[in-house]
Amino acid sequence: MYTAAKDRYSRGTVRHAGKTGLMLPPISLGLWKKYGSQDPFYDRKKVILHAFDKGIFHFDNANHYGDGDFGSSEKLLGQILNDELKPYRDELVISTKVGYEIHDGPYGIGTSRKSLIQGINDSLTRLNLDYVDIYYAHRYDDLTPISETVHALDDIVKSGKALYVGVSNFEKPQLEEAIRLFKQLGTPFVLDQMSMNILNNHVENSGIIDVLKNNGAGAIAYGPLSEGLLSDRYLNGIPDSFKIHHTNQQLFDNGKDVLVKKLNDLNDIAKNRDQTLSQMSLAWLLRDPVVASVIIGTTSIEHLDDNLKTLDNLDFSQDEIDAIDKLIK
Repeated sequence: MYTAAKDRYSRGTVRHAGKTGLMLPPISLGLWKKYGSQDPFYDRKKVILHAFDKGIFHFDNANHYGDGDFGSSEKLLGQILNDELKPYRDELVISTKVGYEIHDGPYGIGTSRKSLIQGINDSLTRLNLDYVDIYYAHRYDDLTPISETVHALDDIVKSGKALYVGVSNFEKPQLEEAIRLFKQLGTPFVLDQMSMNILNNHVENSGIIDVLKNNGAGAIAYGPLSEGLLSDRYLNGIPDSFKIHHTNQQLFDNGKDVLVKKLNDLNDIAKNRDQTLSQMSLAWLLRDPVVASVIIGTTSIEHLDDNLKTLDNLDFSQDEIDAIDKLIK
């Protein structure tokens, strides 16, 4: 029988989502890839429980996750929540999302009222939960009015099936409209989940980060290591088989050799900080207080522990900031 480590909060480090009362660990665990029905359940359970023992109390999911077997990632987490983590439910922040494909037919995708209402009900069944802590519209749906999506999310909170709401992959105009409506309704909007990493500063350049800051909300980063690109794995070259997420495709605009040179230059700065490239890349995002957490995706306890060492050094000197800015801008 699982018993959580007594020192799991020994770091004492949490971050608020903007000016709200929602608190998150600086590093969260996401179950986007390789946490589905085709993966070894016992091995994945070990990583999730180890993460909680190390102070990671936020687990991020989506009804679309499961490597093609949609919903199976929620089912995997739901079994662990029911069997091992049930006594700790009040400590956990569980998030999930709706908007990408989940089943056949027009209501199996998008953020219509019907899709959202049935989506939360189905997710709660798979997760073995009465409520989730954060429920996201996973994407902007140009076939559904933002007002319909916002009102549905508000009703889901009022029904007690979610405590907070967020959006993901909303660009600045869509985000501004959604926030305006959330404010009118008094909906507890807390986060915009976006693709963010040290080489991808779209959230900053687009003004999204300012919109969140000015409205008391936070950003939460997915893909903070760009599918492992920001590690020591590709310092000697990037194979043709490497698949980049579409939000980071521009990193290849000048060719892989130029990118590899940039990775090595960043790695040299990380070495001088006594960090790995991955650790420095996570720390770079967390230097902005608007960023509530970074969501890592790993199936390795060793990699998870290595990423957590990021928290030992989150400060950057002005010289380091200048050197990194010169490389990435």
